Amino acid sequence: MKTIFILSAIFTAMGTVAAMTLRNSIHCILSLAIGLVGIAGLYIALGAQFVGFTQVLVYVGAVAILAVFALMMTQGGIQHKVPDVRPARRFVLPTGVAIAAVVFGVLAYAVIQSHLTPQTSNDVPLTSVNQIGVVLLHELSVPLEVVGVLLTAALIGAVIVALPESTEKP
Repeated sequence: MKTIFILSAIFTAMGTVAAMTLRNSIHCILSLAIGLVGIAGLYIALGAQFVGFTQVLVYVGAVAILAVFALMMTQGGIQHKVPDVRPARRFVLPTGVAIAAVVFGVLAYAVIQSHLTPQTSNDVPLTSVNQIGVVLLHELSVPLEVVGVLLTAALIGAVIVALPESTEKP
């Protein structure tokens, strides 16, 4: 499991760094999808299989593909010329390193000064997909229905906004 965790962490780091540094928008979105798959691997390595597979279905299978589709529909294959910003980049690396060092220092200080005791994994209650379904459909059925109605209303609103305006009146 430690190997899976390390590989997933490397996958996540490489995918997200590529998503931030690549110039082509399609490549950025696909790199983000790779990073999201890495996060799903982290969830699976930590024992949350349901959350990991949901991550793949929702974020990789829906959000990333929707972003690629929307980008392809709006740009139409047009490549935009990116302005050259190399002269202004000489301050970027030192500033980024300084900010990262400050954030790392603050977080390290907070972790060292905390008085939390580590918990063993045996203390965590195991939850199955069946238990999640029972809770959603019995105890949380009304909020689940409200969320369903809100999502349906949002979808109908998005379709209405996307429809072209007609100038003719019946």
